[in-house]
Amino acid sequence: MTGAKVGAAALGSGAGVGAATWVSYNYLQGQAQEARTVIGRPRGRPPRADGVYPPADTDGELQPPERFGPSDLSLMIFGDSTAAGLGCTVPDEVPGVLLARGLADETGKRVRLSTKAIVGATSRGLASQVDAMFIAGPPPDAAVILVGANDVTTAQAPYKAAARLGDAVQRLHDSGAAVVVGTCPDLGVITAIPQPLRAVTRRWGLRLAHLQASATRTAGGRPVPLADLLAPEFLATPEKLLSPDRFHPSAAGYTLAAEQLLPALCSELGEWHGGPLAELPTVSAAVESRRPVARIRRGLDRLGRRTAAL
Repeated sequence: MTGAKVGAAALGSGAGVGAATWVSYNYLQGQAQEARTVIGRPRGRPPRADGVYPPADTDGELQPPERFGPSDLSLMIFGDSTAAGLGCTVPDEVPGVLLARGLADETGKRVRLSTKAIVGATSRGLASQVDAMFIAGPPPDAAVILVGANDVTTAQAPYKAAARLGDAVQRLHDSGAAVVVGTCPDLGVITAIPQPLRAVTRRWGLRLAHLQASATRTAGGRPVPLADLLAPEFLATPEKLLSPDRFHPSAAGYTLAAEQLLPALCSELGEWHGGPLAELPTVSAAVESRRPVARIRRGLDRLGRRTAAL
């Protein structure tokens, strides 16, 4: 993790180079080193989960996947370690599997899952992942992209990272795939990152998520704002929803994410048979409520109520 780069960029953009900036930079650099020590480098590999997933039987029992065999729909997963399922211990916990099984049950079809995501990838790696897809065979019917956190921790310029994502979405969309993107999560839930570095990386990530959503819609995909949809739950029970490294989701965290992505995925394929999908927010209510201005406003409202009561 290189969150100090994020802090230095944020400080330098508004204040010029001076003693205060360098003191702040050194402080954030120390916090980044502390976070690196706590989180550590990614270890191990996500479970291998590619295969053909049939619908559950009439009693709702999951059917085992087949390594090879015919399928009706093809689903490919692109992105970083969260897309690959780092933090999971068995294949059934991997987000791609959760989506493949959910898609199979919703459609009654056999779904072939293929994972192109790579642990540690940033938006820079999406082009090569899509290239690998075209080399391996025909494009998928559906594609899911999860990327962004590593762009923040390596201080990639948000507009450039979003543009690279948009290019990948455009290529997949032009190939005929339905594309769903889970935008950058809220890094403010990662308590292993100390304050104020956590606040800096969080702000950077939310800016990236906003730009990702715009780029995805422009390219013909459907964005799903994971920061807004998942942050309240992760903030409430981080010990349950984060894996032991306190950075990647746990199996329960991946399940929550898949529950948000599946309806959008089915809808893009024209296969959603549930109720009407809610209009997803373009501005995060959960995030906005935690901004300093919002907290001040709530304090003034409380003061006004007390004054009126007196």
